[in-house]
Amino acid sequence: RLGPRDLLQELAPDVRVIEVGKTPGHHPVPQLEINRILVEEALAGHCVVRLKGGDPYVLGRGGEEAEFCRQNGVEVEVVPGVTSAISVPAAAGIPVTHRGLAKGFSVVTGHEELSEVPARPDHTVILLMGVAKLRESAAALADSGMPLDTPVGIVENGYMPEQRVTIGTLATIADQAEAAGVANPAVIVIGDVVRVSPFAPEHFKTADYSTLTPNKPRVVTP
Repeated sequence: RLGPRDLLQELAPDVRVIEVGKTPGHHPVPQLEINRILVEEALAGHCVVRLKGGDPYVLGRGGEEAEFCRQNGVEVEVVPGVTSAISVPAAAGIPVTHRGLAKGFSVVTGHEELSEVPARPDHTVILLMGVAKLRESAAALADSGMPLDTPVGIVENGYMPEQRVTIGTLATIADQAEAAGVANPAVIVIGDVVRVSPFAPEHFKTADYSTLTPNKPRVVTP
């Protein structure tokens, strides 16, 4: 569903396309069935390509599928992708790390894991598949000590013609997303790196991120 579907138009007429895409809460082809199809088609002598978007080894099922194939006598070649956790923020001008702003980042899929990540604006938190639980996730980070004025950016449909960027703070982003009708696929970025985005409001900007003054503490003037 989220793969580069335009490539399908370049396939030869005799290539069969088997749709197994998933949407939130709707998996018409269960994972075990996907595994079975991969092995069955390969053992029938066909060249099988499992086309996915991003990096299926980052919070995806690529590892499971490859393991299942190998366990059933099917050799696998992996062509790595670029995870949406990094590439989609970049589409909105948001680096997940930035000299003087953030030295590390965490990628999670829901608010349950947020109690285990650093709750600081200088440690970027990236939420995948997090739109439905955004309000709970924001509350969990606030409860862990992250300041309510921490910038938050949401990038919907990254790199697509309908890409949309919504930027707010930990205190406001849930209401903003609800009012705007934010929907999956979307990547949510929480932390001071959002200030770098050209989509960020002017008052979010800070002069303290620079390669000329690395590691200088950020100072925000009210």
